[in-house]
Amino acid sequence: MPGDPLPLGFVFRSRAKEEKALADKAPVTDSKQPRDPQAPKGRPTPKRSEAQSQRRSVAHTPTNRKEAAKRQREDRRAALAKQREALASGDERYLPARDKGPVRKYARDFVDSRFCVAEFFLPMAVVILVLSMVQIPQLQNIALLLWLFVIVMIVVDSIGIAIRLKRQLNERLPDESKRGAVAYALMRSLQMRRLRLPKPQVKRGERP
Repeated sequence: MPGDPLPLGFVFRSRAKEEKALADKAPVTDSKQPRDPQAPKGRPTPKRSEAQSQRRSVAHTPTNRKEAAKRQREDRRAALAKQREALASGDERYLPARDKGPVRKYARDFVDSRFCVAEFFLPMAVVILVLSMVQIPQLQNIALLLWLFVIVMIVVDSIGIAIRLKRQLNERLPDESKRGAVAYALMRSLQMRRLRLPKPQVKRGERP
């Protein structure tokens, strides 16, 4: 006798229904953190802060040469603004390279804490120039002597500053490079105190 006939539902059951049933039986992983659609498979989803920083960096990336040049000008302008503020406040983070470091800072404070003959050179030069223009031989001779006196005083004072500064730097900062520190201090001593940059951070007579 022929066997029992197979149910028609078993014969004609669609393959799609079988796959759907298998998918329903598969374990479902519950994740509280939503997956980034752009995250590659097999890698953990980045944190929200990381994703935001990545999107921000992508959004700020220049797309053409004109935009890149504009971005460079803006960055340069911002850097110069911070540098000007640092020259007024003495903030070491944004000072120019020639003014950075403990050696340069001590050299500035060493010069700013004392009276230097060279800082009065400009006003004295104006007075001497006026005297030399007067058509009086005695005043012209006085102007010439003043020129010689001022030059000798500047040279003597500068030598004293260089010797004392070298000694102080060797005592206070023995492990730091002192290259160019004396020349840096002497150039600063030639400027009037109110015109010096970075601005003086010590008062006259105050030990640096």
